[in-house]
Amino acid sequence: MSTIKIISWNVNGLRAAYRKGFLDWFLTEKPDILCLQEIKANHGQIPRKLRHVEGYSTFFTPAQRKGYSGVAIYTKIKPTSLREGFGLKKFDIEGRIQIAEFEKFLLYNIYFPNGKMSEERLKYKLDFYDAFLKDVNRERDSGHNIIICGDFNTAHKEIDLARPKENSNVSGFLPVERAWIDTFIENGYIDTFRAFNKEPGQYTWWSYRTRARERNVGWRLDYFFVNKEFMDNVKKSWILSDVMGSDHCPIGLKIKL
Repeated sequence: MSTIKIISWNVNGLRAAYRKGFLDWFLTEKPDILCLQEIKANHGQIPRKLRHVEGYSTFFTPAQRKGYSGVAIYTKIKPTSLREGFGLKKFDIEGRIQIAEFEKFLLYNIYFPNGKMSEERLKYKLDFYDAFLKDVNRERDSGHNIIICGDFNTAHKEIDLARPKENSNVSGFLPVERAWIDTFIENGYIDTFRAFNKEPGQYTWWSYRTRARERNVGWRLDYFFVNKEFMDNVKKSWILSDVMGSDHCPIGLKIKL
């Protein structure tokens, strides 16, 4: 049996993270697979040292709009295929979706939309959630084991953010968003972090304002989910809260195959 370490991180701008020491961290951490969200760069804007990292295959999926969204995968294990969308243009053009097929599992690297900007964007977020669930259920029903990672842009339970009452009417903790995560879990997917850690104060995002990170006034917005049939393969799920370089911190998953 082999052990695979997967790291997921919303870097809030790959070029900005690079200037803050991203590559040193990456080469020290040495994950087997690294999934990034919000890279905010197209292929021509990514520094050569980030496009070519020794020992890794790299896949970048930018948004059509410059300096916005975008996801990336670095992997030591070459995927047999990579899909960059749900086949729905309104979602696929924003560069939020990578679905990499490996021998024993399908890996979804997803940057889910933020619904704070407007009612229209909240609807877009909820529609994206539904399109995602339909896609992932179809793949699971066809026999794949599934790993989903990324920034879901929603804290699920009161334990998952520092100030639940003050944020009960804010997108990211709205009842309708939290109910969708309930539905997702009811479909047979497991929040791997909570399978190992039931403690409060475990967050992955902190506002840059008001020194929120220093005071640990945060939200847990980043997740690793697996289908319940695959949970026995999960050996560890954790938050790398001491890693700087973004308003999010990385999260990790160890699986045995």
